[in-house]
Amino acid sequence: MAEPAGDAASDPFFWRLVRLARPLREHPWRGDAAGVAMFGAALLLRFALEGILPPGFPFLTFFPAVILTTFFCGLRPGITCAALSTFAAWHFFIGPSVGMRLDNGQALMALAFFVGIAALDIVLIHFTFTAADTLRAERETSARLNGSLRIMFQELQHRVANNMQFVAALLTLHRRQAAADPNVALTVLDDAGIRLETVARIHRRLYAPEQLDMPTGQYLRELCRDLIDAAGAREITCTVEAPDLRLRITQLTTLSMLVAEIVTNSLKHAFAPGQPGRIDVAITPLGAGRYDLAITDDGRGIPVDFDPSSRSSLGFRIIQGLAAQLGGTLRLEGGSGTAAHVEFRVE
Repeated sequence: MAEPAGDAASDPFFWRLVRLARPLREHPWRGDAAGVAMFGAALLLRFALEGILPPGFPFLTFFPAVILTTFFCGLRPGITCAALSTFAAWHFFIGPSVGMRLDNGQALMALAFFVGIAALDIVLIHFTFTAADTLRAERETSARLNGSLRIMFQELQHRVANNMQFVAALLTLHRRQAAADPNVALTVLDDAGIRLETVARIHRRLYAPEQLDMPTGQYLRELCRDLIDAAGAREITCTVEAPDLRLRITQLTTLSMLVAEIVTNSLKHAFAPGQPGRIDVAITPLGAGRYDLAITDDGRGIPVDFDPSSRSSLGFRIIQGLAAQLGGTLRLEGGSGTAAHVEFRVE
């Protein structure tokens, strides 16, 4: 994890010390060894100063050892160093070695003073590090959230731009259809409005916070329910069977538009007004990351003379274009109803 950068409210030098202390504090035994070594160094230094210091400074070298051990090695090594320092100071400098007994009031006061100050230092340093760890975790979480929001905003801008391009291409196709046959201009405008509303509905669903973790099957099921409600075809039922695919937002958008276009075509052309019917949407794994999208209905079926490449079949041209964006091709099957298959790969 990266340490928080220094600013006006925090001292960069402190975070450098925290970073230096981490290897000892996080190692299972290295900090304890360093703490014992720190105590040994403090004891040797105190012996070296024995002839220099005036009487009354038994803990002089042990205070820094306890503080440094707690800071760089952690709570347990700090307590160990404090306990060893207390025993060593009593035994060598204010206890038997100098003729004092444990029941001596002055000796007890000196020991109590050292234990109290050492305990206070240990507690303060421990809580300082706890607060520093909490602050670091919060800053790292904020940095991740900020990065995620920035990526989501960029993705949203990219998706909006792509959707606008799709809308522009859609209107161009409708314009060409109206230019080829001016008598159907109003119908073409109605179809364009329906498709644009579908695009807007898909866009709202994809970027709603509650949709972020929704399984693919549930998402497509709610999309199909919206399409049936918008068409006023409540006598038509729609079932969806799909695994939970891990799709990029671009693929999910294209898949949603493809499903919406095929289902809308079925609702519009497969059934007579008021006729009950059924539409089934199924995504079946084929292996190696490939899937088959099958949308079938039990309606009137494809006309014998139907030509998907004709200029009047704008809906199927849009479906073919969306299938191509998924890296697949559209395959139609007639008979008692219509089945549309698109094989695609999940990237």
